[in-house]
Amino acid sequence: MAAEAPTTLLESAWRLIPSARGVHGGVGSFTRTRVERIISLVAGLGSLALGMQAFLTALGPYDERPAWHTPLMIGVFGPLAVMILACLVGRGVRVSAGVFALAYVLALIAWPIATVQSAPEATSQPWIWYLVNIATLAAVLAFPMPLQIVWTAAVPLMYGLVRLIQVGFSQEFIIGVALDVSFALILGSMLLTLGWVFRSVAAGVDQTRAQAVASYAEAAAADALEQERVEVAALMHDSVLAALIAAERAETPRERALAVTMAREALTRLANTEQDSREGTDEPRTPDDIADAIEQAARELGADLRAVRTIDDEAPALPGRIAAALALAATQAVANALQHAGGAGLTLTVAGDHAGVDISVVDRGEGFDVDSVEDDRLGIRASILARVAAVGATASIASGQDGTVVTIRWRRRIS
Repeated sequence: MAAEAPTTLLESAWRLIPSARGVHGGVGSFTRTRVERIISLVAGLGSLALGMQAFLTALGPYDERPAWHTPLMIGVFGPLAVMILACLVGRGVRVSAGVFALAYVLALIAWPIATVQSAPEATSQPWIWYLVNIATLAAVLAFPMPLQIVWTAAVPLMYGLVRLIQVGFSQEFIIGVALDVSFALILGSMLLTLGWVFRSVAAGVDQTRAQAVASYAEAAAADALEQERVEVAALMHDSVLAALIAAERAETPRERALAVTMAREALTRLANTEQDSREGTDEPRTPDDIADAIEQAARELGADLRAVRTIDDEAPALPGRIAAALALAATQAVANALQHAGGAGLTLTVAGDHAGVDISVVDRGEGFDVDSVEDDRLGIRASILARVAAVGATASIASGQDGTVVTIRWRRRIS
């Protein structure tokens, strides 16, 4: 009985932590994934509100020349609509936000050309102003921290510059533009700081959680190793040592035969230590369940084996441990066929009727002499013959030049 690998234990422990429906996070992104989803959802709703305000403003009197107005609106509001939709559905947020952040900067660069000879009012802002902080928010969603800082500082300053270029650096606009730029810088800095704080806290929570789960996995692995040590020690003490003592004290042929039997039983138990845990509960299992178990075990051995089933409706359900023993014995026969016959002509037949269950494993290898198999080869004697005998079943092996047939039979006792 080998201890579970720490990685498997870590994954098992992680699955014990409940997760929100539709959100999947690994050990290192359990909280971060959820925080990113919340940030994108809030950003989408906020961008929708400010975007509608900018869009309605753009539908009224505008500063651009008519030839520039529609292309600028399409170039800005198109990527904005895609970003809002991505934020709300939680798909493609980084890409769409990055596209809008770049599209807005390009629109700012084109703004002085689009507004040549315009006569704006000092008391109102153009529609592009309402999107300044959406562009900085898009940078928070899309870019790494250094670019977020650059965007947060550069976009408001760029807006102030192009606005002053538009009005020819008129004195009456300077104070208003300065207030707009300072407001955008403050709000953008707040958005940048909040995003950094939430992500840092989420990363810290994930790290702490991962360390806790890793500690649990290490403790579980240590406990499994200790349990294995105790069980193997008990096995060695109760079985192997008892067999050795009996062999040492044996004087008569009967005592020697008894010592040999004890040694064989001890070796069988030692060989089956890893498989005992697979026998499971004694819940009844049908012949179909046995066939399914053998097929699954064969797949784990690398063989795509399909059982030929002839199972009557009257076939009885077997106690769970008997069914498991039959399935394990048949699996050993399959393993032997794969190892020694290369799986040539490998077939599996499971038959069931009112009297019991018959399992047949056939291969078309070169065969072997059953009587010449040494006593210490446990693949046949222990894992097949002794195992089925222990649950009241029988097994027979016929082998020759045409191949090998392993037949396992269990019959229901009628009281």
